[in-house]
Amino acid sequence: MAVKIRLARRGRKKKAIYDIVVADARAPRDGRFIEKLGIYNPGTNPASIVLESDKAVDWLLKGAQPTDTARSILQHEGVMLKKHLQVGVIKGAITQEVADSRFEEWKGSKTDRKATAADTLSQKKDSDRQARLEAERKVSQTRAEAIAKKNAPPVEEAPEVEEADAAVDTVTEEVSNEVAEETTATETVTEAPEAEAAAPAESPVAEAPAETPAAEAPVETPEAAAPAVEAPEAEAPASTEAPATDESAEKKAE
Repeated sequence: MAVKIRLARRGRKKKAIYDIVVADARAPRDGRFIEKLGIYNPGTNPASIVLESDKAVDWLLKGAQPTDTARSILQHEGVMLKKHLQVGVIKGAITQEVADSRFEEWKGSKTDRKATAADTLSQKKDSDRQARLEAERKVSQTRAEAIAKKNAPPVEEAPEVEEADAAVDTVTEEVSNEVAEETTATETVTEAPEAEAAAPAESPVAEAPAETPAAEAPVETPEAAAPAVEAPEAEAPASTEAPATDESAEKKAE
């Protein structure tokens, strides 16, 4: 009879677990089997495999034919390599010690590759988890801000800002006007003394007759009052001449 190494499904829906079995090719997939070799669980990451390699090699040497999926699993676990080396030992190409050393060497390298793959997967898993947490944190923060903004009382900020800007503009204009007025007053004060200084220098002759300094000088100064005392002496001859004139006039009248 034809014997195959294949998978038999068991487990609940969407959580399937497969048994690696040796069964008759005519038997149903999940029916009777000859021997169970291991378990294959694809639900884990990476997939977990538990396999009895020696029994699998014996059944392969007896002529059991694995299915495609079962062959992939056997190659992954090194069963196909061990069977190939064992065939070489049977034919006398290599010794059993050489076959065992080559298999152990391959197994060591396979273990290192598995550890590296596991580390890579764990790092990727951690990075994905951090990315999801960061995304959820951002979503939560955005939602909290939206709720706070919705629950906050309405505040009319625009008019206040406009009024503040208008007040600032008004104060700025007032300050600029005051500065301009102060500048103009300073210029006017600066020009006024210059004009006053220039005015007497330009028309001294015109102002002198108007003020009549010559007429006021005799009254204010004592030197000018002295001739006024001497005036009667100068008038004396005039008074003596006046009677003479009167006497001549009387003589003419007679």
